[in-house]
Amino acid sequence: MTEASCRAEHFVEQLMACGSPDGAEKALRYFKTGKGEYGEGDVFIGVRAGQLASLCKPFIDLPPSEIEKLLESPIHEVRAGGLHIMAKQAAHKKTPSSRKKELFELYMRRTDRINNWDLVDGSARDVVGGYLVDKPRDILYKLARSADLWERRIAIVSTSYFIREHDLTDTFNIAEMLLNDKQDLIHKATGWMLREAGKKDRSQLVSFLDQHAGVMPRTLLRYAIEHFDQAQRAHYMGLKKVR
Repeated sequence: MTEASCRAEHFVEQLMACGSPDGAEKALRYFKTGKGEYGEGDVFIGVRAGQLASLCKPFIDLPPSEIEKLLESPIHEVRAGGLHIMAKQAAHKKTPSSRKKELFELYMRRTDRINNWDLVDGSARDVVGGYLVDKPRDILYKLARSADLWERRIAIVSTSYFIREHDLTDTFNIAEMLLNDKQDLIHKATGWMLREAGKKDRSQLVSFLDQHAGVMPRTLLRYAIEHFDQAQRAHYMGLKKVR
């Protein structure tokens, strides 16, 4: 491992050199981070996702102590880079279990720095779900009850790792907990996970929908039934009660 690949500051230097004022303005609009919106306080420098991933490659072995420095940054792309590095490390087959534990514990300790949907969706599956796949999952239920929008999204998105392993119980349990959530970004994530679970076991999704479709938020239901045929979608949308 080179000295550069061990230092957060070198990553930040390279990232800052790639910023674009025009890209920053577009990102600010896209991620809705103005006052009163989901990610209030975020600062963007305008680095595209693909470019960010490329910049992360030489730093893929960055130790957790250095990653935490990235998470502390007010700059969205710096934190996104830190989380991308965490996810890549967590997903790598050669990463020792001790490091995966460190990454998970760092993630749980610094959920305050994970404040937008892209940050959750690019990291929760491998850092959280991957670590918990063979362990108790009580922490996900605690997160699902959190007052923090992003912790609730972490709870449901983390189950995507279990879905990949044909383990669907927690997805349906946490989805049920989130049915009355007030946030559209939770509706979308929950519907997305239900849809993916249904690809593994259609009968479980159908059973869940038969029980809950009438009271599901409309966005959540639409996401959950996207892969159904037209007649099935019409059936379940027809069960939807006015809320």
